Amino acid sequence: MPKVNVKLISGTKVELETRGHNWIADEPEKVGGTDTGPNPYEMLLGALGACTAITLSLYARHKNLPLEGVEIEYEHKKVHAEDCAECESDETGLLDVVRSTATIKGKFDAATRERLAQIVSRCPVHKTLEREIKVFDSVRFLEEGQ
Repeated sequence: MPKVNVKLISGTKVELETRGHNWIADEPEKVGGTDTGPNPYEMLLGALGACTAITLSLYARHKNLPLEGVEIEYEHKKVHAEDCAECESDETGLLDVVRSTATIKGKFDAATRERLAQIVSRCPVHKTLEREIKVFDSVRFLEEGQ
């Protein structure tokens, strides 16, 4: 089960750690941060992109396909539900919409191209984001010096 530890360093700058890997997240200066790392939404898109690229790579390796490279661009927006004709949702108010453009490099026949296009939306993170997600929070308070 994945586990990440997050520690507020100062202002909006946070340090994240998992399995000995450390990285920084922050907000842009225009919203009060110091812009020393990607913001949380950029990290979310990065997680989706990494998962998609890895999934394509593993699929190509498994099928012995001549995959030469993968590049994916993501954009996240909040849109009014009634303005999103392509969204199938009972939600009202604002919806989160993620758009991607994947570029898959390599020489493939039409059937393989179609299958690789399907694989783009089959990575585990993509599936998680499309399902209902439950987040259960617990909070502990420590007095200064504890």
